[in-house]
Amino acid sequence: MIYIGTSGYSYKDWIGPFYPEGIKDSYMLEYYSQHFNFTEVNSTYYHMPRLQLFESLNKKTPDGFKFAVKLFGGFTHERSAGALEAQQFNYALLPLIESGKLTCLLAQFPYSFHYNEKNMEHLKRLKEWFENIEVVIEFRNREWIRSETMQFLKKEGLGYVCVDEPDIKGLIKNVTAVTSRISYLRMHGRNAQKWYGSEGSDRYNYLYSKDELMEWVPRIKEMEKMSSITLVAFNNHPIGKAIINARELTDMLLI
Repeated sequence: MIYIGTSGYSYKDWIGPFYPEGIKDSYMLEYYSQHFNFTEVNSTYYHMPRLQLFESLNKKTPDGFKFAVKLFGGFTHERSAGALEAQQFNYALLPLIESGKLTCLLAQFPYSFHYNEKNMEHLKRLKEWFENIEVVIEFRNREWIRSETMQFLKKEGLGYVCVDEPDIKGLIKNVTAVTSRISYLRMHGRNAQKWYGSEGSDRYNYLYSKDELMEWVPRIKEMEKMSSITLVAFNNHPIGKAIINARELTDMLLI
């Protein structure tokens, strides 16, 4: 089955383009879940989550709703988090695990995460620490795009995250691969001019054309055939552009 949604849902600049005027932050997820059946939780990248967070998310969403949860940056960027923090993270996730709403943990690594044996060992540790949860890996450095990586991910039971992003030297670009039971696509936009050196979310300020979305339709259908569940997350969130494109792609796939 294919689930299409956005990377996060709590954005002030979505009030008007998507959310009604006067909506409270605490009601945004409930409203969002009336229109979409999947979202990414990105706040967990910035700080370790507590059980209460996922209890709240679980209560605010209907049965059948799905979440992908981004791993804390201490696991992917600073690498300061270890087995103890993983145990805490696992505990916090229990409400979503028990309700069946958790699809996977999203481990997004920076461009500085290079293809080498040391970093492959780190990926193995992540799988060990979160052994009962699907873990998917998003690389930013093109060094990882090789057959050895895909074989490694399949062997370790780790998912590969496909990305759509600007055609800039060194970035992954539009590579399609499925290495686990979950196929995953993140749409970051193609704002090449503002990808580097811009402030905040400017790099994601991009509206896909229908032709650009159509490029992915046959590829998503192939991904679906190769996996148990397919997730598509739009990260071009400024001013609700992700909402527009998520709806358009949903219509194209006739979900």
